[in-house]
Amino acid sequence: MPDDKALRQHLLKLLQGAEAHADFERAIKNFPREMRGKKLRAAEHTPWEVLEHLRIAQRDILEFSRNPRHKSPDWPVGYWPDTFAPPTFKAWDLSVKAFREDLQAMYDLVADEKTDLFAKIPHGDGQTILREALVLADHNAYHLGEMVLLRRMLGVWK
Repeated sequence: MPDDKALRQHLLKLLQGAEAHADFERAIKNFPREMRGKKLRAAEHTPWEVLEHLRIAQRDILEFSRNPRHKSPDWPVGYWPDTFAPPTFKAWDLSVKAFREDLQAMYDLVADEKTDLFAKIPHGDGQTILREALVLADHNAYHLGEMVLLRRMLGVWK
C-alpha cells in the first residue's frame, strides 16, 4: 500500500520497544545466571519461564504470519517450558539468540514494502500482518514488564 509509510514506521518502532518501557535488551542484560531459574512465592513464573514463553509465543506469531504449514503449539502447555530453570548452561543464551532472530524476522517482514499490512493472511481466519505485529509487540511488552518486575523482586534491576 503506497501511503502506509508512517504506519509501517510506527510499527517498526513499536516492535523495537524502548519507547514507553524497557526493551528486550535492557530487560535481560546481565541477568545473573543464579537467578534465572529462581522461583519466588509472590510470582507465578521464573525468569527462565518468562524468557522461554516470550520466545515460543513470538516464534508462533512469526511463523503463523509467514508459513501456511505452521502448526501452533498446544495451548497453554506448549507455550511454556517444562522446567523452572534453564536445563543446560547454554539454554538461556540460545533462547535469547532465537528471540532476537525472530524479532528481527518480524521486523524485516513489516519493513518490507512488498508486505501488505492489511491483506488477510491466506491460511488464517481474518488476521493480517498488521494485527500479528501488534499482537507480538503487545505480548512482548506485557512479558518484558513481567521480567523487569521479577528482576526488581530478585534485587537485580538497576
